Amino acid sequence: MRIALFATCLADTMFPAAAKATVQLLERLGHEVVFPEEQTCCGQMHVNTGYQKDAVPLVRRYVRTFEPYDVIVAPSGSCVGSVRHQHAMVAAGAGRPGLAAHAEAVASRTYELSELLIDVLKVEDVGAYYPHRVTYHPTCHSLRILRVGDRPLRLLRHVRGLDLVELPAAEQCCGFGGTFAVKNADTSTAMLADKMRHVLSTGADVCTAGDASCLMHIGGGLSRLRTGVRTVHLAEILASTEATAATPPIERPTMTEGRP
Repeated sequence: MRIALFATCLADTMFPAAAKATVQLLERLGHEVVFPEEQTCCGQMHVNTGYQKDAVPLVRRYVRTFEPYDVIVAPSGSCVGSVRHQHAMVAAGAGRPGLAAHAEAVASRTYELSELLIDVLKVEDVGAYYPHRVTYHPTCHSLRILRVGDRPLRLLRHVRGLDLVELPAAEQCCGFGGTFAVKNADTSTAMLADKMRHVLSTGADVCTAGDASCLMHIGGGLSRLRTGVRTVHLAEILASTEATAATPPIERPTMTEGRP
């Protein structure tokens, strides 16, 4: 299958390993992955902060860039949620019914990684190997907007060497929420403290999720406390093999790393 990668701006600028792992995984499964270079931001930040008119050119660009492809994948439940549930609405609200129709059609072919693997490619065992104790955080957008359900967990349960432990109060938000963490810093920090407490209670070496944004937030807190617990994107775990498992992990930027 020929699959177009929507890398997302956060992966492009801060967490490229998630996008690279997505490509490695899909190619290992025998698929061709292409990267349309015209892609930019999905516009979620603009819409969520009330700048819907400014999001229209981004919706138009997304549609123009990805319309030629039958399948699009992104390593982000948040961005896929925006594409699927905001793009047509933004276009219609701007008086662009034609664009709205095209946006809805392209959105229907845009998948979060676990959705693509299980619903489209019909695979749960991707041949991964990851010898670590791991807990999974279901991010809000993947859980409540995309409703990916247990798809990521089904994939993780087939990873050889992985010890999957349940995260207490897993469905509680980590407190990031994009600009929410900036505008409501105290509330966000309190929510993060609860999430970190639950992560640490599992005794896991790694906390994983399908969104780099939430992992950045959680990882920043865990790093600041020097807990030794790492955050790793789901795509990176699924792309891991015996050969790569022996490679030392790459240090990743976190939201609070380097602050006093």
